[in-house]
Amino acid sequence: MIRLTTPLGAEVLDLKAGDRVLLSGTIYTARDEAHLKIREEGFPFDPKGAVIYHCGPVVDTEKGVIVAAGPTTSARMNSLTKPMIDAGVRALIGKGGMSAEAREALSGRAVYFAFTGGCAALAASCMELAACHYPELGMAEAVWEIRIKDMPLVVGIDAHGGDLFADVAKGVAERYQQLHWEK
Repeated sequence: MIRLTTPLGAEVLDLKAGDRVLLSGTIYTARDEAHLKIREEGFPFDPKGAVIYHCGPVVDTEKGVIVAAGPTTSARMNSLTKPMIDAGVRALIGKGGMSAEAREALSGRAVYFAFTGGCAALAASCMELAACHYPELGMAEAVWEIRIKDMPLVVGIDAHGGDLFADVAKGVAERYQQLHWEK
């Protein structure tokens, strides 16, 4: 198990798809609308070495606690990824794979961490709410600044083009072809 703390630096370039990581430090949630707002108005945080979590958390704003924080489908942010990485973001966290376009944006600069969908309560259990940026976007789309401790992640796409999701898809296609011809 590899332990990392934000802000991330060049150490992410040593990670390989499939590596297991415990991440601590500060992360920022951002979904579609937040990406567009950042593109228009700039980052509400320093993007150098930052980690963006593709997530729309459920937050009890009266108590100031995160109730659930499961990942959203990262493929929705494929076309919005390159500007984030160009600004210095070092890692993304999400669910499912990302496109070849996003993989190219990560190449040599950043990684994509996978977090299992359906584990929103587990994610929230290692989180502490720090701040909210762009609250006018609403709870799911706002940028939440979150302190985490030992969030369990898997490197889904590394900085060298290694891609767990593409590997699984290739294996499934090969097995399907074998089954198809065995009939």
